Amino acid sequence: MKDYFNYLEAAQEMARLAGEVHLSYFRTDRLDLHTKLNVSDVVTAADKEAERVILSYIHDHFPGHGIIAEESGSECEDAEWRWIIDPLDGTTNFSQGLPVFSVSIALQHNKETVVGVVFAPYLREMFHAVKDCGAFLNGKEIHCSDKKSIAESVVATGIPYDKRENPDNNVAEVTRVAVNVRGLRRLGSAAIDLSYVAAGFLDAYWELNLKHWDVASGSLIASEAGASLVPIRENRNHSILCATPGVFRQMLELLLTPDIKPSH
Repeated sequence: MKDYFNYLEAAQEMARLAGEVHLSYFRTDRLDLHTKLNVSDVVTAADKEAERVILSYIHDHFPGHGIIAEESGSECEDAEWRWIIDPLDGTTNFSQGLPVFSVSIALQHNKETVVGVVFAPYLREMFHAVKDCGAFLNGKEIHCSDKKSIAESVVATGIPYDKRENPDNNVAEVTRVAVNVRGLRRLGSAAIDLSYVAAGFLDAYWELNLKHWDVASGSLIASEAGASLVPIRENRNHSILCATPGVFRQMLELLLTPDIKPSH
């Protein structure tokens, strides 16, 4: 357990360094925006520089560790210890000048996530969790909400990048959920969405076709705060529902059973 907290300090330091990179580019004309898989999937100079800073830190301090990183791929993926990195989650927001973006850093031991950090530098919000030790926002312990009714819930989601090519694109689910909840939000950063469920700012979050780096740290933070998480697809990469326990079953029923509405 002591090692976990040493690694937490390192993850937080890396997150702060990446956050400095984010802010140095944010709302400037130096973004050097490019597309990846399609026009909806973008990357900026800030993504790449933030990842270089994080990887350099890992190589210097933990040379035997594996890495899975969004922009540069994998190194020693089967190592006992491996870092899962999204250097800038919410790139579309970032490129538009919208302040909801983050850096997400998780550490896995034998493929189990034991440390998670999500840092939103513009918002000055540092979320973290260590396995079996709770979840925290800026050093203060957090818990998911105690909502019991989906009708009183505010929930978030996202639309996958392959929305034009794949008809399993969450549009039908958005329609069903929107009329049954108090409010539906699209924040644009999966790591923040999961962390906000952990803090009780959101009551549920679901999304399809996410990647490992999108969810590794946020999932630990949410689960350590008492949220329930479950996969909702077998063939769409990481497709998850994360919700406070009081509305979890209602949300799951609504997402997976198109022809019925949950009881309020």
